[in-house]
Amino acid sequence: MHTLIALLVVLGPSLMLALLFISNHWADRHPQTMNRIGGTAAIAALTASLFAVSGYLYTGRVDQNIAGLDIYFDSLSATMLVLVAAIGTIVIRYARNYLDGDPGHGHFQKWLGITVGSVLILVVSGNLIQFTLAWMATSLSLHRLLLFYPERPAARIAAHKKFVISRLGDISLIAAMFAIYQAFGSLHFSEIFAAADAYRWPYADESGTYLTWAGFALVLGAALKSAQFPFHSWLPEVMETPTPVSALMHAGIINAGGFLIVRMSHVMVLTPAALNLLAVIGAVTALFGALAMLTQTNIKKSLAFSTIGQMGFMMLQCGLGAFSSAILHIVAHGLYKAHAFLSSGSIVDIAKSSWTPAPRAGRHPGELLLAFFAASLLTYFCALGFGLSLAEEPGIIVLGAILQIALTYLLWNALETDTDLTQILRGIGLAAGAGVAYFSLQILFMHLLNDAIATVAPARGVFSWLLLATVLACFIWVLMLQVQFPGPAANRVWQAAYVHFYNGFYISSLANRLLQRIWPDRGSQPSMRSPSARQDH
Repeated sequence: MHTLIALLVVLGPSLMLALLFISNHWADRHPQTMNRIGGTAAIAALTASLFAVSGYLYTGRVDQNIAGLDIYFDSLSATMLVLVAAIGTIVIRYARNYLDGDPGHGHFQKWLGITVGSVLILVVSGNLIQFTLAWMATSLSLHRLLLFYPERPAARIAAHKKFVISRLGDISLIAAMFAIYQAFGSLHFSEIFAAADAYRWPYADESGTYLTWAGFALVLGAALKSAQFPFHSWLPEVMETPTPVSALMHAGIINAGGFLIVRMSHVMVLTPAALNLLAVIGAVTALFGALAMLTQTNIKKSLAFSTIGQMGFMMLQCGLGAFSSAILHIVAHGLYKAHAFLSSGSIVDIAKSSWTPAPRAGRHPGELLLAFFAASLLTYFCALGFGLSLAEEPGIIVLGAILQIALTYLLWNALETDTDLTQILRGIGLAAGAGVAYFSLQILFMHLLNDAIATVAPARGVFSWLLLATVLACFIWVLMLQVQFPGPAANRVWQAAYVHFYNGFYISSLANRLLQRIWPDRGSQPSMRSPSARQDH
């Protein structure tokens, strides 16, 4: 039975990666055939993943070598396999109509499928060598998609920036792999996890030094892969690529850094200093992404900065040891962001046709305070009802507290146009429903991933609690910024801050200047869709 499940796990990515044997020239000459091949492979991969998950529910974890591939299939791999296969299938199907008639439609579908296949191999890999190769393949195949319009200078700059950052991430992961081998004498996940679980922190032997280096290398690799501040500037700039690529990248590929940390959680809990660093990086990135997102006027750029902020939240959760919460975040964000990008074209039409009543004049500041206390009580009682405490699950509670801040804004908006009791109760009911749903899903994923993540909580000190308090204070400040910034009527301080937030604190401009020194842009390249450039790459 284990062999059958392993075969099903391998089937999907194998079909997608088989597209490598189709030449770009042939694919562009037969786009409709390429559509059918890519779509069929994607549906087969999704179907095989669903059958594999069904088998896993019956047999449990599968750790087996199939045709030279090491497969480690547990609840974490099963969750990510279905998520990536489902999003990949939807995106590939969407691209059939989106690029219909484009001369490069065929090879676009080819590389889209190869990218999905690389991610599928990544999530089911059973050893660090295979994981690293899939990690690199994901980035390299994505690079081909980012340069689908190579004649566009902005597309080239963004792709080159992503390429450089990804190679630094590759080096970090290779360094982590070396350190882990020195510490445990193996690169197989099952052996690494068993040895890590047998460790007791603090450690004093030589392997402890290698573990420390491994933890920091993993943090750096994850930060580089998942667009953490200040390595984020390529993400809002890759909007030059077709929308299906944006949907796949924001909904799936960008999550690879978080998946790496959760996959290696057994090792990460042995390096509390590395987790503290990750929490700081995540907190800064989350705050930065939220501020930049609020000021954007371009829909796709707003979604990109939203993704940066969400990836920061995910890393903050990992740094606080809330690994199951991070995977829930990945699943929810992946599904939401895929839908957001694929439907972004109709948002403008919806906004134009919508009608918003004028807000009440002379709103009292006490309404905001009342909304804040109401949301706080809702969050507190929801957490209490599900048996969660700050001492045991700080990551989940902190994200719940940030949810409370979002609920505050929701309740505040409920009172914007009318103070009717029905309107107030409707806002409270919606906020309570969101709180119950949040904590219900947290409990579900804690039980679902219990066998796949580290069960030993990382050591926490005063620094962790100070970080939590700082994060909450910063997001309360963001709430005040949302409420007190009414546009042109804002005072000069808010207007100046708005400009800096809108420009992302100019990190992208500085990164572009540095990139021009490292990798000067020599001008436009021949398009892969032009007849003179249609050749295999």
